[in-house]
Amino acid sequence: MDQDARRKILAGGRLRKLRSELGLSQSAMANELGISVSYLNLLERNQRPVTAQLLIRLAETYSIDPRSFAQEEELRSAVELDEIFSDPLFQAAPVARSDIRALSENAPGLVDAIKRLHRAYTEVLEFQSGSATRQSETERGDASPPAIDDPIEKVRQFLQQANNHFPEIETEADRLAEELGGADLFSATCARLLDRHKIRVQIMPVGVMGKTLRRFDLHRRKIMISELMEPSGRVFQTAYHLGLLEADALFTAMAGKIDSGSEQVRRLARISLANYFAAALMMPYQRFIEAAEALSYDVEVLSARFQASFEQVAHRLTTLSRASARGVPFFMVRVDNAGNVSKRFSSGSFPFARFGGTCPLWNIHGAFGHPGRVETQVIEMPDGSRWFSLARTVRRVATLWGEPGAQFVVGLGCDMKHAHRLVYSKGLDLKSHVPTPIGINCRLCERANCAQRAAPPLLRPLDINENVRGYSPFDTDLGR
Repeated sequence: MDQDARRKILAGGRLRKLRSELGLSQSAMANELGISVSYLNLLERNQRPVTAQLLIRLAETYSIDPRSFAQEEELRSAVELDEIFSDPLFQAAPVARSDIRALSENAPGLVDAIKRLHRAYTEVLEFQSGSATRQSETERGDASPPAIDDPIEKVRQFLQQANNHFPEIETEADRLAEELGGADLFSATCARLLDRHKIRVQIMPVGVMGKTLRRFDLHRRKIMISELMEPSGRVFQTAYHLGLLEADALFTAMAGKIDSGSEQVRRLARISLANYFAAALMMPYQRFIEAAEALSYDVEVLSARFQASFEQVAHRLTTLSRASARGVPFFMVRVDNAGNVSKRFSSGSFPFARFGGTCPLWNIHGAFGHPGRVETQVIEMPDGSRWFSLARTVRRVATLWGEPGAQFVVGLGCDMKHAHRLVYSKGLDLKSHVPTPIGINCRLCERANCAQRAAPPLLRPLDINENVRGYSPFDTDLGR
C-alpha cells in the first residue's frame, strides 16, 4: 500500500460545509448516510477519518465527486492561502504554514471568505494605484471602483471546483455525436446547423473578416469563419454554436449556480461551457479515453485521430474525470513568450499561482526555442512533490506575411505516480531520474541561490551583504 492509500482523510470542515449547503441538521445527514449522529459529530470535528465506504456513500447520496474530500482540494487551498499570506500586508505578522494547512483542512468556508476578501483588497489597491493616471472626477464625472468580483477569476474557480469535468455536458455531447454519426464532423455540424436551425456556415476571406475569426450574423442566420482558421478550429466553432443552440437551457442553469450577480460572469461561464461542449463533441468521452489509454496519451497521434489540434487535445485530457472511466489527472497551462499565463486547467492538485508568471526553470519556456517539438521534464516543487511535464509550441491560426503571429506554448503534466502511463516517459528511469527544482513563481519560491530569481521571496528576509554577491541580488542566505 503506497503513501496515498495509507493517508487518512480528515474532512470535518468539508463535511460541515456540505451539510450547511444542503440545509441539513446533523441528525438528518446521519440518517441519510446510515451512520450515527455521534459518529458524524466526530467526523466533523476531525476526530475520525472519512473511510472509503463513507466516501462512496457520500458520492451516491449527494451526487458529489468523492475527490472533493481528498487532499487534492486541501493542497490547492493551502497553495492559494500561502500566496495570499505572502502579501506584504502580512509581513509584520507572518502566518505559519502549519496554521495555513490547518485552516484549509478544517475551515473551508473561512478559506473561501479569506480568498474573497483578499481579491477585494487587491482590486481596490489596483484601482487606487491607477487613479493618478485618470482624469479628475470633475472632468469625467463620479469615479466608481471596479467590480469586486473579477469575472475571469470567478469562472476559473467555477471550473476548478468541478475539477474541469461536467457530466451533464458530456451526456449532451455524446447524444449529439451519436446522432451525427461517424461522418466528417465539420460537414455534419454544418448540415445540422442548416437543417435544424436554418443557419448557414460560410468560410470567408481574410479581406472581409479582417482580424475577426468568427462572427454570427443573427439577422442573416449565417456563421462566418475566417479562412485563417485551421480545420480543427473550424470544426470547434461550428460545434460551439451547436452547443449554444441545443444545450442553451443547460448552460444557463449551470452558469446561474455561480455565486455572482454579474451578468458578465454568467456570459463568460456560458462561453466556457459551450467550449467544453465543443471539445466533448469533437472527442466523445468513451472513444477518446479508450484511444488515449491505448496510445499511452500520445497527444500528437490523438490529434490526428480526432482531427483536433494539440491544444484542443491537451485541454480535453484535463476533463477525463468520469467516475467509471477516469484518465490520468492532467494539468494544462498555456503561456506566451513573455511568461504570461492565458490558460490554466487542472483535474489534479498542481499548485498554479493566481498572480504572476511561471518559474523560468520550467521547460515550457525553453520549448519556444524548438518549435513543434515535444519537450519533457521531471520537475520538483518546494514541498517535494514531483511532476512529469511535457511542452510544445502551438498556433491557432495562419498569419499574414509581415504580421507578427501569436506565439504560445502548451504545457501538460501529471503527478509522477502516473508518468509510467505516458508514452513520453519511455526510456526514462523514473525512480532515479533527477528532477529540476522549480517554484510556483519567484515571490512564492524560497529556494536559495537561484540564478533565475527575479523577485525576492516574500516569506523570508533578505540577507543584505555589501561584501558578497551571489547568483541573484535577492539571495536569502549569502555567507551561510
